[in-house]
This record gives sequence, structure tokens and C-alpha cells, in this order.
Amino acid sequence: MPHTVRLLNPILIVGCIIITVSFAVRASFGVFQIPVAEEFGWLRSEFSMAIAIQNLAWGIGQPIFGAIAEKVGDRRAIVLGALTYAAGMVLTAWSVTPFEHQMYAWLVGFGIAGTGFGVVLAVVGRAATDENRSMSLAIVTAAGSFGQVIGAPTAEWLLTFMPWQQVFIVFAVAILALVLTLPLMRAPQPANKAELQESMGQILVRAFRDPSYSLIFIGFFSCGYQLGFITAHFPAFVTEMCGSIQPGGVLHSMGITSTSALGAVAISLIGLANIGGTLLAGWAGNHFPKKYLLAAVYTGRTVAAALFILFPITPMSVIVFSLVMGSLWLATVPLTSGLVAHLYGVRYMGTLYGIIFLSHQIGSFLGVWLGGRMYDQFGDYSLVWWIGVAIGAFSAIVHLPIRENRPSIPAAA
Repeated sequence: MPHTVRLLNPILIVGCIIITVSFAVRASFGVFQIPVAEEFGWLRSEFSMAIAIQNLAWGIGQPIFGAIAEKVGDRRAIVLGALTYAAGMVLTAWSVTPFEHQMYAWLVGFGIAGTGFGVVLAVVGRAATDENRSMSLAIVTAAGSFGQVIGAPTAEWLLTFMPWQQVFIVFAVAILALVLTLPLMRAPQPANKAELQESMGQILVRAFRDPSYSLIFIGFFSCGYQLGFITAHFPAFVTEMCGSIQPGGVLHSMGITSTSALGAVAISLIGLANIGGTLLAGWAGNHFPKKYLLAAVYTGRTVAAALFILFPITPMSVIVFSLVMGSLWLATVPLTSGLVAHLYGVRYMGTLYGIIFLSHQIGSFLGVWLGGRMYDQFGDYSLVWWIGVAIGAFSAIVHLPIRENRPSIPAAA
């Protein structure tokens, strides 16, 4: 029982709530691909560019919000993030040109950074004991998966009786409501005495000189590429490429009567499967070297994506792929963030993880943008899939040389 009490605390619970809502909204954007394009007569690449910019802004904003949280407080950083996020959603709802959508995507992306993993994982990591940190980070990451479970289907359901603009307003209100939970997020002790003696500049120099930090940065790129592409394009991909839903079949009896509904459900299934996968990764991170676990996750993703695109795409193959990919979806996050905390401590974890997360979001930007661009050029997503397979294999290899022993903190002058 004492172990459970130390693991479950108000900071962890509030962190899960914030991540759930933030990721539910973020994961729903792929559902709007076709409605927005059809209303304005846009090419697929126009709205894809807005989502791509959103992901890039999220990556750029992550180390910035991490530094803000470490300088002025976690709760203030989250309030700023929620306000920015909601403002971007409202302004996007009033937008009628690709340029407006793409411009306000910067606000949405920065808002996600302020209410996302970089800030929340750092405060949860500081509040956790050493033996519980890996699992605490996994629980918060799993909350993001739960947000993905409910985000896309909620958007699909709301679109049945209101236009996409009103759905954006509803989501903006939900994001603002997160501020009400913050009084329960009391700041924990930031770090041990040795870590407090090291300045942000010193630890950044130490990390940048460490080859392992660079390898983690490079390896996280493919995670962003794969997740960004699938989140933004998989619903539309399934709608257009998958065989029809057979009346009287298993999926039809479950209420999935169209390929568009299957696309939204696929995103939900990915999130559902990842709840278990992420919690398993958190447990494994306490028992096995994180670099080998990360290599295994990237290998699994690579094999799953290759087999999916090689075989005929059917409703059942979509379900199977969603469950397999989902079990590996965000399993990299507690392992990567936990590796950063292990190597460099928790005092500036938000900033250090935020910089690595920038690599993730550069990959996400390219995955989303290339998906739309290559679809418009070639009429399908095949080449984008195979690029994801190749860089996934590369990431699996890159993690193997990482030195997982924690370097010593230089003595203060």
C-alpha cells in the first residue's frame, strides 16, 4: 500500500487529466481532413500543411515552455499553453483560407507544447520517487493514449450534428477548462542538492557534448514521422483505400457502417492498444536497459508498417494494424523521457526533453506534409509509408550505441 500511495498523487492525477484533454483534441485533426477540403475545395496538401505546421510549432515550443516552467513555474506555463491552444482553435474556426489555417496552426502547436508532454512529464518526473518514475511517466503517457481513444470518435460524432467550426469551439472550451485543475498541481521538490548546483547552461553544454544525447535526438525523429503521418492521414487513407464495410458483418454489427467511421475508430484503437503498451514499457524501463527497449519498439513498428502496406488493405487488416501499431505507439515516450532523466537528472528535464522532442516534431512535420504533398502528386500514400519504414529501421539501429550509465555532475567551482 505505501508503494501505491507514493505512485498515485495529485500531481500525477492532474497531469493525466491535462494530457488526456490536450491529446484528445490534437489526435482529432485527421478527422477534419475531408470535411475542410470538401467545404473549400482545397487540395489535400493545404490542410495537411496546417497540421504539419502545428506539429513543427509544437516541437519548437516544447523546449521554450519547458524553460518557462523551470523559470516561472509549471502551473503558469500550463495556463499560458491552454490560453494559446484555445485561441488557436477559435481563430481557426473562423478561418476560410489555407493561409489563415496555416498561420493559426502556430498558435495551436505552441498551445499543445504548453499543455503536453514536455511540461507535464517534467513536473510528474520531479514529483515521483526514483523507483516509481518510469511507471509514473508511463501512466501520464497512457493518459495521452486515452485522449486519442476518445478524441477522433468524439470529433466524428460531433460532426454528425454540427459543422467543423463549432466542433473547434467546443474543443477550445474543453482546453480552457483544464485551468480549473491546476490548484491541485502543487510544485514538488525540483531535484537533489547536486543537481541544484548545476545551472541550465552547464547542463545544456554537458548534454550537447554527450554523443548519447545526440543519438537520442536523432532516433526520436522517426517516431514523430510515423505518428504525425498516421494521425493526420490514416482516417482519410482508410476511407479511400479500404474495402467497403459488409452489411451484417462483425464491424457493421458494432456500428461501424462506413470506411470513414472505420478511419476514426482506427485512431481510437491505436490509442486504446497503446494504454497497455505504454504501461508495459514503463514497467520494462525499470527492469531492462531503455536503449534496447527503444530499439525493439522501433523494430516492431518497422515490421508492422511494412507488412500492412505489402498485404491487401481490408477492414480487418486495418483493425489488426491499429492494434499492433497502437501497442508500440507512445511506448517510446516514457522510455525516452526516462532515459533523459536518468542521464541528466530531473532539474532541467523539461528543457532537455523538450529539445529532443523538437526532433520528434520535425519528423512529424515531414510526415504530415509529405503525406499531403505526395498524395496530391501521386494519388496515394505508398511512398510516404515506405519512407517511414526505412527511417524506423534507422532509429532502431541508432539507439544501440547509447551509453546508459549516468555521467557524473561536475563539482561546483
